[in-house]
Amino acid sequence: MLQQTQLRVMRPYWRRWMEAFPDRATLAAAPPDQVLLVWQGLGYYSRARRLQQAAQQLEERAAVTGAPWPQDLADWLALPGLGRTTAAGILSSAFDAPEAILDGNVKRVLARLLACPTPPARAGALFWSWSDTLLDPARPRDFNQALMDLGATVCTPRAPACERCPWRPWCAAYAAGTVDRYPVKADRRPVPHHVVGVGVVFNERREVLIDQRLDEGLLGGLWEFPGGKQEPGEAIEATIVRELREELAIEVDVAEPLIELDHAYSHKRLRFLVHLCRWRSGVPRPLASQQVRWVAVSELERYPFPAANSRIIAALRDWLAAAEPGWFRVAPAGSSPVLPLEP
Repeated sequence: MLQQTQLRVMRPYWRRWMEAFPDRATLAAAPPDQVLLVWQGLGYYSRARRLQQAAQQLEERAAVTGAPWPQDLADWLALPGLGRTTAAGILSSAFDAPEAILDGNVKRVLARLLACPTPPARAGALFWSWSDTLLDPARPRDFNQALMDLGATVCTPRAPACERCPWRPWCAAYAAGTVDRYPVKADRRPVPHHVVGVGVVFNERREVLIDQRLDEGLLGGLWEFPGGKQEPGEAIEATIVRELREELAIEVDVAEPLIELDHAYSHKRLRFLVHLCRWRSGVPRPLASQQVRWVAVSELERYPFPAANSRIIAALRDWLAAAEPGWFRVAPAGSSPVLPLEP
């Protein structure tokens, strides 16, 4: 959790997580949907899935070896989703093992201490060698925690408190008066922007259609309202009709807009154009997902959704409170898509 947000933000999520999964065995045995639901709001849902997979593998390993936890770096690195910093951090924090770490705070401290002219992302081996060299093998737990705290509270990204830094006499960036130049940033690539058409599809029972994403990528395993990217020159209504036909094998009538919203990820920006739709024909099939379900709007909170969908659900509930009953009638197959349908 701390790899993706600050302590003050993640603390309530951590408490909620520990209440739901107080030990490794509980997490290993939990339904995957529950794991994603408890993680909801943090993003990077692949981390939640891998955390559960790691718990399951550790449970299996403990049953075979009789040892509750691995003590070797290679064993931790073999678990899904763990990189060297996380694995070394676990070993040094939990077992006081002499393993160096290299999180964002540490990279910033080292870049300034040695005035490194190369972005940390492009000089990984060099930064690891510095971290290994500096590590106090007699007190690795305390040293790593102190190094992270130094970056979090003193050697901060903006306005670092150099006057309070215990390493100020040895800091090359401070000596040169160039602290604000480090760490050197890599050139940013342009962030792609996509428009996504989304259909909130109703049937005659006032249920909406949702589908579960495949277990891959950052949002794998989450539920969502179906849709997809708009093609060049394509009307958004046509996008929704095409995507629902290709992904779910259904035909829909696209009605009024429900909400328009923007959402930014680290690697892309999306604009969601959400329309109300009515199912016309076809049995929904998960052609590009794990499963599909017709769900009452009141039951949507039981399913883990990506963050942007919470605004869609809120807008949907507002609209539903004022909707005319006749809107929910499904059009007969082959009829003209006159919207809204009369009662």
